[in-house]
Amino acid sequence: MFLKKFAAGMAAAALALAATLGAAQAQQKSTVDEIRDRGVLRIAGILNEDPYFSKDPRTGEWRGFVVEMGRNMAEELGVKLEVVESSWSNSILDVQSGKVDLAFALTALPKRALAVHFSAPTYYNSFTIISPKAELAGKTWAELNDPAYTIAVDLGSSQDQITKAYLPKANILRFKTRDEAVLAVATGKADAIINTVFNSMVMTKKNPAIGKVHVPQPILSSPSVVGMNQNSDEVWRGFVSAWADYNRRVGNNQTWILMGLEPFGIGLDDLPEGFDING
Repeated sequence: MFLKKFAAGMAAAALALAATLGAAQAQQKSTVDEIRDRGVLRIAGILNEDPYFSKDPRTGEWRGFVVEMGRNMAEELGVKLEVVESSWSNSILDVQSGKVDLAFALTALPKRALAVHFSAPTYYNSFTIISPKAELAGKTWAELNDPAYTIAVDLGSSQDQITKAYLPKANILRFKTRDEAVLAVATGKADAIINTVFNSMVMTKKNPAIGKVHVPQPILSSPSVVGMNQNSDEVWRGFVSAWADYNRRVGNNQTWILMGLEPFGIGLDDLPEGFDING
C-alpha cells in the first residue's frame, strides 16, 4: 500500500514538475520568437527628424535612413516593419515598457546604458558647431571654451552634455527645443549651435542663415547604437549587434545614411572635413 501511494505521489510530482517547466519555458520564449509570432518588428520613430526619420502627414508613410535600417532588419527576421511614433526622450522609455522592440540612432551615453542595453555601433557620429561667423572655423574645443562665445544648445541632449564637459567657461544658452536654439543663432543671439553631423548638415540646408558646419578638434566621435530592453535574451542581443556590426563593416549603413541625405542635396563629399561615418 505504501509503495502504491509513494508511486502515485512521485507520478503526481513528476506531472507537476513537467507543468512547471512547461510554463517556465513558455515564459522564457525568446524575443526573436515573440517578434516572429507577432509578425512585426516595432521601432521608435521621431517626427521631423531628417535624415533619420520623416513621416508624410498625407500618407502616413515613414522615410529616412533609420527606417531603411529597420526595414532591412525586419526582412532578415522575416517580418514587417512598424514605426511607432515617439520622441528622442521617450524612445528609451518605449523600449523599457515594451511598446517598441528597438530604438535606433541613440548616442551611447553611459547613463543611458543603465536604462537600456546597447548594440554594437551602427555608425559613428561627431559633434559639430554650426556658425555664420567665419572666425569660429578651425577653432578647437579648448578655444571655444571662452566666455566670449555664446553657444546655443537644446536642453538635456547629448550635445548639452558636450557643453558641460568641454565648454564650461563658454556662455551657454539652453533651450527646450532645437528650433529655439537654431533661432537664437539665426537672429544673432548666439554665435553657434552644437549638434551632430547629420542633423547639422540638414539644418544648414533648411536654414542657411545659421552658417556652416565645422568639426572642432579633437574630434568628438560617438558611436550611434540601437537600444534594447534590458530583459531581452542573449540571442536577440547577439542578433542586433551582429546586424549592426555586419552592415557597418560592409558599408550598407553608410549607403542608407547617404540615401537619407540625398533629398537635401548632401553627398559624401559634402560632409565636413575630419568626419568619418565608420569611426
